[in-house]
Amino acid sequence: MPLPRLWLRLRASFWFTPALIVLASAALAALLVELDVRRDADLANWSPRLFGAGADGSRGMLTAIATSMVTVAGVVFSITIVTLSLTATQYSPRVLRSFMRDTPTQVVLGIFVGIFAYCLLVLRTIRGGDEGAFIPSFAVIGGMGYALVGIAVLIYFIHHVALSIQAASIIDRIATDTGAAIDLLFPQALGEDPPRDEATDVDLPVAWVPVPAHRSGYVQSVDGPGLLRLAARDDRVVRLCGGIGAYRSEGDALLQVSGGPLGRTEEAALRACIGIGRQRTVEQDVAFGLEQLVDVALRALSPGVNDPSTARMCLHAIGTLLGRLAGRATPPPFRFADGQLRVVAPAADFGTLAAVALRPILHYGAADPDVMDSAVAALEAAFARAGNAERRRALAMLAREFHPALARMRPRRAATQLRARLRGLQARMGSTAGADASVPGRRLSIVPRRVGPTPPCAGL
Repeated sequence: MPLPRLWLRLRASFWFTPALIVLASAALAALLVELDVRRDADLANWSPRLFGAGADGSRGMLTAIATSMVTVAGVVFSITIVTLSLTATQYSPRVLRSFMRDTPTQVVLGIFVGIFAYCLLVLRTIRGGDEGAFIPSFAVIGGMGYALVGIAVLIYFIHHVALSIQAASIIDRIATDTGAAIDLLFPQALGEDPPRDEATDVDLPVAWVPVPAHRSGYVQSVDGPGLLRLAARDDRVVRLCGGIGAYRSEGDALLQVSGGPLGRTEEAALRACIGIGRQRTVEQDVAFGLEQLVDVALRALSPGVNDPSTARMCLHAIGTLLGRLAGRATPPPFRFADGQLRVVAPAADFGTLAAVALRPILHYGAADPDVMDSAVAALEAAFARAGNAERRRALAMLAREFHPALARMRPRRAATQLRARLRGLQARMGSTAGADASVPGRRLSIVPRRVGPTPPCAGL
């Protein structure tokens, strides 16, 4: 497994960071005990009030600390589970992954378990007079200080949980993760319009060899540089079957490669460049981040919750993200090495992402004038940053879908005002709203028109 994918998986676990803290606590206990073994000064005589505790007193204090910290760790685990359950019920099960990646929660869990491990290791080294007296004074005082740190961390954790379950914090966390994915996948600012028939200058192979998936799941990540390096090394062309977020059943083609049959080692190397998991992740999946915001908004609009303010906050975040997307260039699907085509990997186009973000709101939020007002504002934010005609055409076609939703809105006066505002926006879009606009939701075709038929590859 590539290191970046392994790191992301470890970050999303509740055991990795606590395990590191437990190991660090064990190392600290061993270091302080060894320091006591090697010291020359008699600390008990130098400061009897601080270092003068006997073996029984030191054992009693460390035992009390260890027992209390295990209890507190159980309480922290219980609070965490309750928080996850509440979040899944109140907002969306899809946002649980962001909670599991929450570093402060992982650190707090690790500190309490680490204090327990520290006290156990120090307790083992304390001996009374009949056994050859040894009291690791530095380690005992360190345990007391570590316990005080645990008390401070517990207070911080309660404050952190109270903040993290608020709708604003959840929406901000999702928007931040999605914004990072946009910066990673769409790094370049939008320039002039590329030639519309740019893809027709590229010849694709006719014969392809599939690389099947070894397990069922969602495509979580693609190691683009790794695919390019392998394709150049073996003098092949690699075509991705299904983009990030696509579901592949076991045996479905993950990739298609040109040339002859693949060896087992070569096939395993190519398959390792595609991350497959039980659920989608946002690191390379902008659509999934937008869908999380949509899920939270729709849950807020449900009759059982009836919280349009949260839905509006989601639309504000969606408008910001669409504005950022509108100003970024979509990477071309073709990757070259030394002037030769090596990798064909489609990227989600702007129209698809805009439709994913706004279309469900039009269906479920049409009854609320404030929600529709925020949806129109999100469309305006995206149009303000749309840097070329293709983006404006996609937004113009999406703007047309607002009118049927506004027709269902009550009261009529609010619907009329929003309709006038939307028509003003369409007027500013001008001729880009013509009939030749491409429909949002279609993927950019990456197959040249002058190339002969190729075997089907789902997801392109």
